[in-house]
Amino acid sequence: MTASPNFTWDDLQYFLAVARTGQLSVAARQLRTSHATVSRRIDRLEFSLRIKLFERNPRGYVLTGIGQRFIEAAERMEAEADRLQMDIFSGSAAHQGVVRLSAPEGIANFFLAHQISDFTVQHPNLSLELVTIQQIMSLSRKEADIAISLDPPKGGPYEIEKITDYRLNIYGAKSYLSDRPEIKSRDDLLLHPFIGYIQDMIFAPGLDYLGDVHPGIRPRFQSSSISAQLTATLQGQGLCILPHFIARRQPDLELVLSREVQLTRHYYLVRHRDMSRIPRVRAVADYLLAVVQNNRDAFLGEIESA
Repeated sequence: MTASPNFTWDDLQYFLAVARTGQLSVAARQLRTSHATVSRRIDRLEFSLRIKLFERNPRGYVLTGIGQRFIEAAERMEAEADRLQMDIFSGSAAHQGVVRLSAPEGIANFFLAHQISDFTVQHPNLSLELVTIQQIMSLSRKEADIAISLDPPKGGPYEIEKITDYRLNIYGAKSYLSDRPEIKSRDDLLLHPFIGYIQDMIFAPGLDYLGDVHPGIRPRFQSSSISAQLTATLQGQGLCILPHFIARRQPDLELVLSREVQLTRHYYLVRHRDMSRIPRVRAVADYLLAVVQNNRDAFLGEIESA
């Protein structure tokens, strides 16, 4: 069936927003327009192309088979438009739009959130969305433009860069440790309550580390949130394994067995290859790599004597 040429690049932007979110309301917020306008633009695009791009259901908009193929062409056009914009403008003026970054709660809340002001100064025309839900959002479904991951995908059309190693140690509140016998060995840890993740809700293998400390540890308090674990530790509920970049901001915490128990994990920057060429996405990725590199001591810290 012959398609009509009567659609614009703006129509494709509306299509991409709905395809990536699956919701008219979410797409409307991203595009700073109304629900009705988004719906009208999608209807107009389908009418112009004489194809059905979405199946409508009560839960949202789902791409049809031909819609899945069409999104690839639309994203190539988006990338070319961004490159053209970069050729026309220079510096931060080329970096406009919205970039969604998905990151684990720890690095998002306890590191990246402290760096946002510097980013906005450098890129005043770029809006950053920081998503900190448990599961890393899908890059393949365009739920996020960039992801920071503890365990990168094993395959697929992704560009993966290691950001940094980060160190974890056992910590306890000074008030908790002050009236208890000194902990001299790993076996002594079994005499203390532990705080950790809910086992069947651990979303990345890199977070399953209690067994690496001692196979006999069974946490008494468990939470899917590292923030809740930190709070419980500060309240003297027990011992907890925490990243150095979180614990270093807490003067009421004390290291336990710092030389005997040293865990190292890694953060990776993951981008879909189609998105990595877009200037605004590249700007965020470059900033993340630079700001982590400039704060390596926060992630690796210094090993103290036990």
